[in-house]
Amino acid sequence: MTQQNIATSKTTTGFERLLTPRDAAAFLRVSASWVAKSRMRGDGPPYAKIGGSVRYSEGALVQWVKSRLRLSTSERD
Repeated sequence: MTQQNIATSKTTTGFERLLTPRDAAAFLRVSASWVAKSRMRGDGPPYAKIGGSVRYSEGALVQWVKSRLRLSTSERD
């Protein structure tokens, strides 16, 4: 992420934007169903439960993707 992208992903108060599951799916370029299933399995990106709503921070999504990087198909989780 460039410095400009980081700046635009924050609200006017300086906090990271919180994404809905649908927005998180679009951010990761996966289906909303995959996001929901990975949340239930416990192997998806970290999320926050606020009231009855699930939210994802953009920074947490980026960190989660980085943690999933592999160099070979033979690498195991």
